Amino acid sequence: MNTFENIEQRFGIPRQLSMSFPMNLLEFQNLKDSMKDGRNSDVTLFVFKDNKIIVIAKPWYPKGLYRAPSGGLRPDEDLELCALREAYEETGAKIELGKYILRIHVTFTSHEDKVNWTSHVFTAKYLSGDLKPVDTREIREVNLLSLDELFALKEKLLESDSGGLCYRAALTEAAIKEIKNWE
Repeated sequence: MNTFENIEQRFGIPRQLSMSFPMNLLEFQNLKDSMKDGRNSDVTLFVFKDNKIIVIAKPWYPKGLYRAPSGGLRPDEDLELCALREAYEETGAKIELGKYILRIHVTFTSHEDKVNWTSHVFTAKYLSGDLKPVDTREIREVNLLSLDELFALKEKLLESDSGGLCYRAALTEAAIKEIKNWE
């Protein structure tokens, strides 16, 4: 199993950020329900294919709203294997991890309650596969966007009443900034 030290040796030491976002009661309860198996982190992937990023839309997203694929890291799951699994389940793509660019510690709050979460953000390279969701319960659509097109969706994410989507807007902005710093 890859330890964080091993992952950092292979993919780089990520920049660390801390963030906090409020959630409404229903969204917060859904987050807590998703953590019942001990999950408290995710892997988020900026997968490059032909100078574009592979993005996903959840079934409840308004048409035209996309974000980078991500998925929960199960307790004791290998981080790299989780990334490969989630990429395939959400996009149909087989990938190769590139750089470990961000480790974001986020606190989600609702009234007096709070949950701590960590996102591990990587770049990756598309290797093969049909770009269509394998997990059609979780993912409605897969698409390709340029970094600028993905960044432009920030306002759409922020318009929602979702602390989770506001977090995804901040994560995307931070990731794009990191990517553009070493282009």
